[in-house]
Amino acid sequence: MGRISYITPENFTDAQERLFKSITSGKRGEGRAPEDLLNTEGGMSGPFNAWLRSPVLGEAAQRLGETVRFESALPPQLRELAILIVAAKWKAQYEWWAHERIARREGLNEGVIESVKGGTLPDFSNPTEALVYNFAHELLDQHRVSDHLYDEAVELLGEAEVVELVILLGYYTLVSMTLNVFEVPIPAGEEAPFVGIENP
Repeated sequence: MGRISYITPENFTDAQERLFKSITSGKRGEGRAPEDLLNTEGGMSGPFNAWLRSPVLGEAAQRLGETVRFESALPPQLRELAILIVAAKWKAQYEWWAHERIARREGLNEGVIESVKGGTLPDFSNPTEALVYNFAHELLDQHRVSDHLYDEAVELLGEAEVVELVILLGYYTLVSMTLNVFEVPIPAGEEAPFVGIENP
């Protein structure tokens, strides 16, 4: 259990019910029953249980996340690399746990995944992955991006994709903040990705 209790569907307000339906009937819920998005305690996992406390902002946030995840022009492999970089930066246990498997499924190299997790420079064979890595780290560390790196990003990705990358990094920073502040746990029986971190 994290810092806040789970709100279960039978206790939803009308606004919370609308948010739940928006999440479960959207692209996250395709091919799944609504109850499949509930954890063993009957609540929503990830950032969503917290966002139910503010369903208006929660709806805006979840819709942005759905768009970033399912409607972006960024290739899935690059998207997942960027998400893992944010998760590692914040040591966001749930975010890493959820997206490590997706990154593997999307074909991200195992050595890259392990290097990002361990905080070491990956040995990239793909120059576009190296660009995303450098761009994400410079933005997250320095809070801006140099002209040289920006120009390289536009050249390799395209201007629209650079905009989408920035939005993705911002969105998953919001997710990481939510997960860490409210100490959202990973599922029972799963091993925490980052050792020595207080929150679950």
